[in-house]
Parts: sequence; C-alpha cells; structure tokens
Amino acid sequence: MMKQEDPGRRLSQLDDDERYRVFDRLQLSMPAVWASMQRGFDDESVVVVPSISMDGPTARSGTLMQAMEERALFLLLLLRQPRLRMIYVTSQPVAEATIEYYLGLLPGVIPSQARARLTLVPVGDASGDSLSAKLLARPRLLRTIRSLIPNPEKSHLIPYNTTSLERDVALSLGIPMYGADPRLEELGTKTGCRRTFDELGVRCPVGAEDLHTLDEIVASVQDMRVKRPSLTEAIVKLNDGVSGSGNALVDLRDLPPSGAPEEAAVITERILGMQLESEKLTLETYLAAFEEHGGIVEERITGVSLTSPSVQMRALPDGTVELLSTHDQLLGGASGQKYLGCVFPADPGYAALIAEPAMVIGRHLAKLGVLGRFAVDFVTVQDETGAWTPYAIELNLRKGGTTHPFLTLQFLTDGRYDGERGVFLTPGGSAKHLVATDHFEDDRLKALTVADLFEIVVDEGLHFDQARRTGVVFHMINCLTECGRVGLTAVGDTPEDAQRIYEEAQSVLLREADVALREGAVIG
Repeated sequence: MMKQEDPGRRLSQLDDDERYRVFDRLQLSMPAVWASMQRGFDDESVVVVPSISMDGPTARSGTLMQAMEERALFLLLLLRQPRLRMIYVTSQPVAEATIEYYLGLLPGVIPSQARARLTLVPVGDASGDSLSAKLLARPRLLRTIRSLIPNPEKSHLIPYNTTSLERDVALSLGIPMYGADPRLEELGTKTGCRRTFDELGVRCPVGAEDLHTLDEIVASVQDMRVKRPSLTEAIVKLNDGVSGSGNALVDLRDLPPSGAPEEAAVITERILGMQLESEKLTLETYLAAFEEHGGIVEERITGVSLTSPSVQMRALPDGTVELLSTHDQLLGGASGQKYLGCVFPADPGYAALIAEPAMVIGRHLAKLGVLGRFAVDFVTVQDETGAWTPYAIELNLRKGGTTHPFLTLQFLTDGRYDGERGVFLTPGGSAKHLVATDHFEDDRLKALTVADLFEIVVDEGLHFDQARRTGVVFHMINCLTECGRVGLTAVGDTPEDAQRIYEEAQSVLLREADVALREGAVIG
C-alpha cells in the first residue's frame, strides 16, 4: 500500500496540491484492488460513503439527506460475495428492519451470514450537511472506520459523487476511490458538457455556455435566434443543477424580429419572468446562484414526439469503457424538467442510436482519467417520417437516479444489458424490464410506518419474488412517515408487466394509507 511521504503529517497540514499528490499515488493502487475483487479473499472490503456533496442553492433537509444516503442500500446486495466485508456509513442510524429487508433479497446467501460481514457506522448528525463533511469534521470517527478495514490493499471507497471532500475522506482512510477525479468535475457541469459535446462533434441543442450575468443570457438568446429563427423556448440551467432543479424555462414566442431595437429589452423581460423548475427558489436567489456558479442557456428541443433517455456507462481502472444500460427518464415538475424516475430499457427505436454518441463521450472521458459510473442524458425527437434524432444535453460524472434501479435488477438477476439489441437478459435468456421512481409522494403515506410498509408488501404479494424474478423493491424507506415519500423499482417480464406492477404497488399503498387514516371509535 502506498504510504505518505511523511507519516507524521496530518490532512490539515497538507495544501490542496499536496493532497492531490497523495491522492494520485493512492489511485495507482485501484487496478490491483479492482483485480482482487470477487476472488474470494478473506480480507477484501468496500467502504460506502453515499454523500451528496454538491454546490448550489437547493438545500435538503436532514431527513431527505438520510433517505438519499439510504438510496444506495442496494449496494448491500454486493454481500452475495461470500467473503466480502462492507462498511456502510450514514448520517443517522439505519433501522435494522430496513437492513433485514435488503439482506432478505440476497439470492443464495444466508442473511445472518451476510449481516455478520456488514458494519454500519452512523455519524449521529441529522443536519443537512453532506455526509463527507460530517466525517471530515470528526477525525476520530474516520480513524475508527479506518481501523475496521481488514486490509487497505484490498479495499476501496464507493462514493455517490466525487468532490474534494470525498477525496479527503479517501486520504483519511488510506484507500483509493472508485469515482471520477474531483479535478475533472468541470466536465460534469452544464458548461463543461456543452464544451465536451462540441469538441467531440456530438449533436447538442443550440446555445451558449460559461454565462454569469443576465446581460450575457440576453445576448446569447439573441445569437441563438439568429442561428435558429424558429426558436420558441429556451432553458436556462445552473452549472451544478441536478435532476432539473437548476433549470428555468423562458418563453420566446411572439418576440420582436431578430435585431430589432427593442429585442434585448423584451428578452430581458421574458427572462425575468421565466418559470423556475424548483419551487424552493426565488428569481432573486436563482440569478444570484447563476452569477456565482455560472450556467448556460440553450434551446428547448420540440417535435412531434419527444423523449428524454439516458445512457449509463462505466470506466474501469484499465481504461476500458462498458455500456451498462439505456433508460427512458420519467420527467415532471413545473415545466417537465424535473427527474422523477425511469423506464428500462429505453425504447428500442433509439436505444442503439443514443448509445453510439454516448460511447464516443465515454471513451473520451476514460482517456482523461474518469473512473467509475457516469451517464449521458439526451433528448430524442421524432419527425413526421418516424425518424428519431438525438441531442446530448447533460453529462453526469456520478451515480444518478437511474443507477440504483439498474444495479438492483442486475444484482438480483445476474442479468446483462445487450446494447446492440437494447434488451436486458437473465442468464437463462429471459428479458426483464423495470419502472422506477424516487418520487412516489403523497401526504396520505405519512400515516404508514416502515413496519406497515413491509407488512403490506408481503400481504399483497408485492415483494420481489426470486423464483419469478419479478416484483417490487423499495428504497428511501426512512422518509415514508415524515415526508410521505418512498422510492420503488418494479420489475416485470415485459414493459407492460413492469408498468402494471409499478401502478399496482402505488395503488395498494395509497389504499392502505387511506385505511390507516380512518379513526377508530371513541370508547366512553
């Protein structure tokens, strides 16, 4: 294992350049660590720190942050490897019933044996700060976690996304990180995406990047109108916005002619009246965040039929890139830009069509040193002839909302995605499909406890059936009672079957929530 030059120096004594020098040496061990995985060594382990470390104006509650951290509990399915040990860190303790729920999904493994190889480490901090920040504020806890790693030469850190905070956690633990180098994070910003697409010749919407002021947005829209006279709507995006929360829709219909003296003033008025996707942001807050963090403006693609698919890939330590899956995204919100869930696989009409430019981007990223999972989001539009045209719109250098549904399906079935055919097949050749969401929300659900949820799942036959390899897997379970929200992945043999199971699960939970809300008789 690579050691620091001066074992007596502490993290706080290293400047950023020194930290990256140590980080680079640590990352050199990642290929050997990766090669040792799944070989049955007694001392192999992973440390999961599902921290949501992102800039921007959209703060999350402690409960929702905990739910997002628990969203990665599908990784417990890795414990099907009979000797792997896992250290899973969260802000608050995870209910033992929730752990039992996931371990009960493990095929061919005794849950109690898997539980003995799992160490849960709660920080005990319910604030909205990122999990990595909480850990770095507690060096003693980091030392405790480090002592739990059986062999640092056969261990690695699994983060959610990668910033300098996750880098520092890896340094503190003395293990490499399976994720993109934080110095490459600019590639994943909205500005970085457009620059990459342009560099590689990948089709993307007309627009402009690296903007910071209202005047720059206005000038860019004027230029866009010259390039695209038919432009009727534009989308302003914060560089670091996620799941559509940093987007805003601008109506550009019935504007003065391009180049008219009053054009800039009218465009300014439209931008000041733009529709923000996030209900939690005011225009003043949004524009302040835009000035601080920067962003882009681009045309909103329209057509006869429009979809929002994405392509998931991973770059391995040896530099190769794998096509993992394609999904159709389920979008909603004020202007239909908020990520709600996904359907897998994507429509075969364009699944291969989007995979080709995505892999061009993926191979480019791997050459730059990107490691781990990432995704490219597209908008595909169908014309009158039925032909589809894809436009790349975003690059996510992190795990995203489509990661956990797909990996849950893969871990449960041992299946693989066939990119050429656009289908997911089990080892026996059976096709599988899923519909998933992080946003099944209704105030009535607050009447249900986690125990109620598990009872309903079993009583109603919704639980994932290992024999049939169909059913429902829930996630983000801890915010059910407080927030009235839960996530779910419905797996079926056909697209229609997965959709039916998905809708049935929601219908059953709402029905049972209504029952739970009925008052009992007063005995007097």
